[in-house]
Amino acid sequence: MKKTLMGLAIAVSAVTALAAYPEKTVTLVVPFPPGGSTDAIARVIGQKLQEKLGQSFIVDNKAGATGTIGAAFVKRAPADGYTLFVSSLGPFVIAPHLIKGVQYDALKDLDPITVAVQAPNVLVVPANSPYKNVAEMLDGLKKNPGKVSFASSGNGSSDHLSAELFWQQTNTTGLHIPYKGGGPAINDLLGGQVDSAFVNINSIIQHIKAGKVRALAISSEKRNPLLPDVPTLQEQGVKGAEVQSWQAVAGPKGLPADVKAKLQAEIKAALNDPAVKEKLLAQGFEIVANTPDEFARFQAVEFAKWKNLIETRKITAD
Repeated sequence: MKKTLMGLAIAVSAVTALAAYPEKTVTLVVPFPPGGSTDAIARVIGQKLQEKLGQSFIVDNKAGATGTIGAAFVKRAPADGYTLFVSSLGPFVIAPHLIKGVQYDALKDLDPITVAVQAPNVLVVPANSPYKNVAEMLDGLKKNPGKVSFASSGNGSSDHLSAELFWQQTNTTGLHIPYKGGGPAINDLLGGQVDSAFVNINSIIQHIKAGKVRALAISSEKRNPLLPDVPTLQEQGVKGAEVQSWQAVAGPKGLPADVKAKLQAEIKAALNDPAVKEKLLAQGFEIVANTPDEFARFQAVEFAKWKNLIETRKITAD
């Protein structure tokens, strides 16, 4: 009888703990400056969770070292659900291969909760570019090896690695021009100072629609509903160069299972709220909201993919 009562008491206390979470402010650590895609996604999630769960969710921007400073900070935080990590793919699967002495193990020190959203990159050229499709660009790359310039938001960024993957899969070489951020790279692309770039769809869609740049291809497996006339790379004969940029939520390793499950369910509900979903889809984001196990498996595959590319192409963060 005593054992039964004791078991019942433990079960009740577990349910109470779950019902009670969160009992204080939750901090969403974003490892980049305010104003970017990751920061925007964190604020959308935080606002909805605050409305639903009745506690404050605040965004703390801890930028630096390609997002690894924020990741290391979260690794050291208590695994109680009150410090969470909202980041793009960089700190999860790219930066650990680029930066020596990273202060965390991306596959072991962070507890995956969910991949919130993903969005493809688009291969774009200035409006007056001679290239009208991928075949014409490949012809240009083969005739002028190492001369056709590709802008990126920085060394090791997803747009830089998209270009490297494109060159690897087509056996060509271009000229990488890294910028300090996506804004300056897009400005020079608009001005025709660079020949091309792979740019995240949500950063470039308005310029494509306005006719200021020409989209040659999209890096997703299927065409994007926002750009239905833009063929995929694969449709144009380039295989294995698909790249989705993504934003995900994780915590320090050892999050209580019930807290993790509650967070995943609430984030999924927040992203699928009709008003939120409509806005995100209009910007080019696709809702993923997968389970912690699905996120862990996806991260492992992405980690291996980018490790292979970075080592094969001898890419560094410098």
